[in-house]
Amino acid sequence: MSVRYRARVEYDGTDYAGFQAQSGTRTVQGELEAALSRLVDGARLPVEGAGRTDAGVHATGQVIAFTYPGPLTGAELEAALNALLPRDVAVRELRPVRAGFHPRYAARYREYRYTVWNGPRSPLRERTALGLRVPLDTDAMARAGSAFVGRHDFSAFGSTVGRPVRTVYAVRVRRRGSLVTIDVTADAFLRGMVRRVVAVLLDVGRGKMNEESVAAVLGAGRPALAGQSAPARGLCLRRVVLGRRPDDHRYGDDDEG
Repeated sequence: MSVRYRARVEYDGTDYAGFQAQSGTRTVQGELEAALSRLVDGARLPVEGAGRTDAGVHATGQVIAFTYPGPLTGAELEAALNALLPRDVAVRELRPVRAGFHPRYAARYREYRYTVWNGPRSPLRERTALGLRVPLDTDAMARAGSAFVGRHDFSAFGSTVGRPVRTVYAVRVRRRGSLVTIDVTADAFLRGMVRRVVAVLLDVGRGKMNEESVAAVLGAGRPALAGQSAPARGLCLRRVVLGRRPDDHRYGDDDEG
């Protein structure tokens, strides 16, 4: 009897062309499906994700789902997958769910974290963080971030097919020593949205923009900063919270990169 499972997946996206499977290149979905295939005599078991992270983007809280027709228990299946997956991908919290469960449509909201190392050059830290040597005014960045909170047309901050309106619940900017984190929580994201938001906030932190101009950029409808984005290596899909949203929108373009 086939069982539908969901799981949390952590990955270092540095050496991947993104989550979504693509012909001729290494992807997280491709590695997950290859590992599952080895457990079912070569058959392909499709894996669905809650978000299609772009090339170089990481995750600690990606949620996936797949249907498994084999004899292994959930605990055995989780152990077998982790034994077969490469070192930069790991599966956690594997558990059965109802038939038809899809993590993208079941996600109530998602939280991305962008990490900046605002200190001396650090090769290890900067594998998953953006290294910046110039001082950042994180208080100004935090105040500017409030302009994004609420339901807005985010056409200026991401490419979209269909509706560009998203609800951002929170933008939090924090500093601990040289480590600066920018957390953005929303019901869904346009492709590239978080990295473009971060690019604007970094300009505020460097004194290139003032806080008042952020709201004007959001409302202009033109690509903010001519479409500039913060580098992918600092971005991580940190958390996906499941549970139907009150409006139950079925967004088809929840990408981030």
